[in-house]
Amino acid sequence: MTPSPTENLRIPINQSVAILVDGNNLERSIHSRCGDYGAMLNFDTLIPKLIDNRSLNRLIYFREGKQISSKLAERLHEHYHGSVRPCHKSADIPLSIKAMQLASKVDTIIILSGDSDYIELVRHLKTEGVRVEIAAIPETTSALLKEEADYFHEIVSEDWFSLPSKKSSQKRRPHRPKKTE
Repeated sequence: MTPSPTENLRIPINQSVAILVDGNNLERSIHSRCGDYGAMLNFDTLIPKLIDNRSLNRLIYFREGKQISSKLAERLHEHYHGSVRPCHKSADIPLSIKAMQLASKVDTIIILSGDSDYIELVRHLKTEGVRVEIAAIPETTSALLKEEADYFHEIVSEDWFSLPSKKSSQKRRPHRPKKTE
C-alpha cells in the first residue's frame, strides 16, 4: 500500500502563542490528583507538547504569595524567556488583564488552569479573534470551560514529576527483625 502524498506532510503553522499559567490552580489540581504535595509541572515536556508546530511569544507563570521558587523563575526565563509574576491574592485578575493586553499581539493564548472563573475571559478573547486553548487536569477542569475553549489539552501524570521529600532523601537503614533463638 502506497502512502498518500499528504500522509507524511507536516505543514508549518505560522502562529504566535502566549502561555499563561495559573500556578496555584494547577498546583492544587496536581496535588489533589496524585496526593503528592511535592509534585510539580514538568515544563520541559509540557511546553513543547502545547506549542507543537507554533512559536512561543510569551510564557508567564502567575502565583499567589511571596514564596515563589527562584529555581522555577530561573528555569522558565532560561529555557522559555518566561517570567513568574507574584499575585497579591488569586491569579485570576492579573492573568485576565495580561491576556487582554496580549490579545492583539498573539494568535493563540493557552491558559493553564481548569478554573471556571476564566469562562468570561475565554469568551471575550474569542470575540477579539484570538484562539483560546485550555491546558489542565481533566478531573479538576470546569466542563463549561472546556466547552468554551477552542481546544483542550489534557495534562496527565507524564506532565509532572515529584520532588523527593526531605524525609525520603535521608538515608535510612533497613529494618531488620531481631533474631530470637
